[in-house]
Amino acid sequence: MEIPFESNNDGGLAADGFERLQETFGRHLQRSQGGMAFCVYRDGEPLARFYGGSTIKRGVPSAAAEELWSPKTLAVMFSGTKGVVATVAAILVDRGQFDVRRPVADYWPEFAAGGKQDVRVYHLLNHTVGLPYVDPEPLGEESQYDNAGNAAALAAQTPLWEPGSKVAYHATTYGYLMSELLQRATGKSVGELISELISAPLGLDIYLGLPEELDPRLATIFRSESYAISTYLQDPERRRIVDRMYRNLLAEDKDPFNSVAMRRGQLAAGGGIATADAMANLYSRLASPEGDLVSAEALRDATRTWSEGVDAINDRPLRFGLGYELADPIGTYGPVAPAFGHSGAGGGLHGAWPDKNVGFSFLTNEMLAENQDTRVKDLLKELAQLV
Repeated sequence: MEIPFESNNDGGLAADGFERLQETFGRHLQRSQGGMAFCVYRDGEPLARFYGGSTIKRGVPSAAAEELWSPKTLAVMFSGTKGVVATVAAILVDRGQFDVRRPVADYWPEFAAGGKQDVRVYHLLNHTVGLPYVDPEPLGEESQYDNAGNAAALAAQTPLWEPGSKVAYHATTYGYLMSELLQRATGKSVGELISELISAPLGLDIYLGLPEELDPRLATIFRSESYAISTYLQDPERRRIVDRMYRNLLAEDKDPFNSVAMRRGQLAAGGGIATADAMANLYSRLASPEGDLVSAEALRDATRTWSEGVDAINDRPLRFGLGYELADPIGTYGPVAPAFGHSGAGGGLHGAWPDKNVGFSFLTNEMLAENQDTRVKDLLKELAQLV
């Protein structure tokens, strides 16, 4: 049976091009076991929006009833969260409340341990600090949710390399590091900052620490049978490092991303929850030449290349600004450059094409391996011909 879906040509895009975009979304949805949304905004207003499928895995007995994916559906963004944290940092820099060129220890004195006294804030944001895992790990079954404990352990560590000399994706430690740093700099948690600087003033459904009353709107995450992480990596020694980095968060026998602890926690590397509309809206405001959220000057600095190369652990090509991913050699952001934003485990992608003045978001509850997933790339290929 064909899966129905909702499509909206809100911005009056060319009919034939919109139909191709519609066909692409529908084709991928028919193959899906769950649900998905793809939204495109300009200057805070929708251009095109698509929603379809189920908020739980279809055909599997569950305590939850299947619901159609709608504009109100929330989902865990995984590392798409990092782009929201990068936006918080950019706003604070723009307001003169934060300086990425200062030593981290100016804000967080304990961080100077292990020879890190000269490490700059930008080394944390651009994934070159050399702290890809926590050692030793805090004890306890749910220690991954202990932001303060993990940050304290990282502050005491010695980097694996000279900060700034190599780039490697800090999958989980980015969150512990930035949570503590922003807390020290502002006196507020990163979840509070997201609410005060982004969600509340813009009226966006973006949360780090989901209110309990919104639980019924949250989609259930599940992995495809072939899901895998770090698909570029073949070296067994570095595979063991990856296992330490993720601390079994994405292991086959673990399911933390559907837990209450994840919803309420403030994991700034991967625990953000949002709607596709909210994320596309956010990035469209960042892409706007008006600069009403972050000034053009501050955004240029945040989205210029601060680090690039082949990941020293994962063997994947990387290019980073200040917490934002940038257009890369493997086409993560489609056929358009410049581009910035952040992807998430399993296929989610949220970002902007600033020269086209648009923001976009692809959100799903079905996790596919990167080397098998063409959903968002196919959508962005069609979108590039329309805007």
